[in-house]
Amino acid sequence: MVTRVALHSPNGEVSRPAGAVGRIVSVLGDLKHAYHVAFPDGSRSAFLRRDLEIARHHRNPEPPEPPDWTQWVQYRCIVGSRAFGLDTETSDTDRRGFYLPPADRHWSLWDLPEQLENDATQETYWEVQKFVSLALKANPNVLECLYTPLVETATPVAEDLLGMREAFLSTLVYQTYNGYVLSQFKRMQADLRNHGEVRWKHVMHLIRLLLSGISVLEQGEVMVHVGEHKPHLLAIRRGEVPWAEIDAWRLDLHARFDTALTRSRLPERPDYERVNAFLIRARRSMLEVQA
Repeated sequence: MVTRVALHSPNGEVSRPAGAVGRIVSVLGDLKHAYHVAFPDGSRSAFLRRDLEIARHHRNPEPPEPPDWTQWVQYRCIVGSRAFGLDTETSDTDRRGFYLPPADRHWSLWDLPEQLENDATQETYWEVQKFVSLALKANPNVLECLYTPLVETATPVAEDLLGMREAFLSTLVYQTYNGYVLSQFKRMQADLRNHGEVRWKHVMHLIRLLLSGISVLEQGEVMVHVGEHKPHLLAIRRGEVPWAEIDAWRLDLHARFDTALTRSRLPERPDYERVNAFLIRARRSMLEVQA
């Protein structure tokens, strides 16, 4: 602990200045002297809680009141079931996107939040560098943000990014999408054996993910709306399709994915240089914006 007040001798002289470091050795019952603190020289003194500070807090600057970061959201879109065309009357409206604060905020002592979340409104916004980093790794949630037709807000910075969204596409999609579905189906098969049930909505979205990944490799863009597959996918969601039939479809899609990989014209890696150039442009655009 670090003391906030000085200790004085009976004649009024400062016997121990404020800022002295010690450790709490006991908590006293007397509310006026709540803590006994031992100092390196072996002496002890009693302090009120308000007169002590945790050492690591004392060393770190007190952060200012955080702003409403959402005021700098540059891109806001609707994803999830409503964008996929798989929504029902009870479906939430999931909003995603990215924010980019003024340069002064980015350069300050205090870190920016990588992610802004509001569970009540089903909104998530990533800081722009986090957003593009996830997209470069072929994160399905972020790639779908770039290709959803349901865009609510797009500033010039966001329009710049959307205009080069193909730079994020590569055959990394195969490893990301395919690998995730494989691991999840293995887990679901264990759930069926052990519990006799699975989450059918999750099963539906895994099949949809395979369809979307195949579309990326075959057509060079992320399929968001499921189109002609909607009736079959909704039947899976309702639990009306036998597991054996779902698994057969899944295995067929894996085979198509394998073939699509061998024939794809996409590069092995995304265009890091182009995306980096965008990020620098985006940061520079916020130089004169007031924090």
